Amino acid sequence: MKYRLLDILACPMCKHFPLDLITFAETEYPGREISGNPPLCELYCGFKKSEIKSLQETPPCKDCIKREVTEGVLLCPSCNRWYPIIDEIPRMLPDKLRKKNDELRFLEKYKDRIPKKVLESGLPFNLKE
Repeated sequence: MKYRLLDILACPMCKHFPLDLITFAETEYPGREISGNPPLCELYCGFKKSEIKSLQETPPCKDCIKREVTEGVLLCPSCNRWYPIIDEIPRMLPDKLRKKNDELRFLEKYKDRIPKKVLESGLPFNLKE
């Protein structure tokens, strides 16, 4: 998942923006170059985890464009839902389309890196169930 995707993603359930990102692994693509003038994002810089207007310096678009989140999790601070990022793809499905066993395996695999609140009360699934 490209970091700049956080500039447009909102929680599919409650529509909260922006989502929080926890990166477990990323891949670097050193050959990628920027086209256009920074900032590429309009509202939110996912790489710096900050609103564009709050950044004190020019956004690091040249660094951001060369990285992608390979494994991680997106968190909605409003409704406490979480969405896994697997093989660079954010899995942002509505609750009824999510596969409980797959999602619980994901939580178990990364339980040392996911906030306790998500592990115990995250929606739609958590390890306390």
